[in-house]
Amino acid sequence: MRQNDKIACILEGRERRDRKSLCKAINDFQQHFQRPETRREFDLSDPLALKKDLPARQSDNDIRNTVSGMQRFMGEDLNFRERKKFQQEQSREWSLQQQREWENARAYQRCAEDLYVKTRLQLDETAKHLQNLESATRKAVSAAVKEFNKSQATESLERKIREKKQEQEDNLAEISNLLRGDLLSENPQQAASSFGPHRVVPDRWKGMTQEQLEQIRLVQKQQVQEKLRLQEEERQRDMDWDRRRVQTARAALLMERQQQRQRRDLRRALDCNNLSLAKEQHARKKYMEEICTNQHTEDYFTQFNTRSR
Repeated sequence: MRQNDKIACILEGRERRDRKSLCKAINDFQQHFQRPETRREFDLSDPLALKKDLPARQSDNDIRNTVSGMQRFMGEDLNFRERKKFQQEQSREWSLQQQREWENARAYQRCAEDLYVKTRLQLDETAKHLQNLESATRKAVSAAVKEFNKSQATESLERKIREKKQEQEDNLAEISNLLRGDLLSENPQQAASSFGPHRVVPDRWKGMTQEQLEQIRLVQKQQVQEKLRLQEEERQRDMDWDRRRVQTARAALLMERQQQRQRRDLRRALDCNNLSLAKEQHARKKYMEEICTNQHTEDYFTQFNTRSR
């Protein structure tokens, strides 16, 4: 236990020395590398901040005077008196300049009004002269147009008379040419084509000749006879087909009647056979019933005799 206590005291002393050396090393490190003035937010807690700080405003052009700082307002600059004196001088100069400009404008307006009156009078004289010239020119033009229209009307009347006369002559010539021409005379020769006798000119064709009409009628008669012959042949074929259909139907009817008779005979024979089988079965059943009855009777009497004994 003494040994353990001694070892514990030695370890505790060593731990105390190590803690002390660590704290000293931390303090030395903070003194050399983590001083308060090297921190980023030191200016917020610096005790000498007010002594080190600059005045809020050193001049009018100080870059620190931003809009949000509200350190400079209109009319509160440092050279207010000099600026006010300069503004008064400037206002006086502006007033004098406005007076001079007003006087110059009035003089210019009077000159412009005089010039406008003179120009207006000159324009009125010019307009009056031009109106007189226009009236004279209009009268001359009206007279010239009247003479021109008169000559044009006379010329137009003469031209219409000549045109009407020429039209009448042309109409008479056209009528005579039509009367003597091949169109109204129905000349069939004018439709002859230069490509052969079998060709005609469509716009001049006047119809077929009598020979062509007779040939067409003959061909039509032949076609009618051929059609009648074909109709007769078709009628004969239809009659043959009808006769064959009737014979076929008659044969089928006879065959069907024969089949009906055979079925009737077969049914009659089957009925007779069934009747005989039924009679035979009925007789057999009756015979079997009699045998059963006799057997029961014998059994009854046998039992009765046995009981009596």
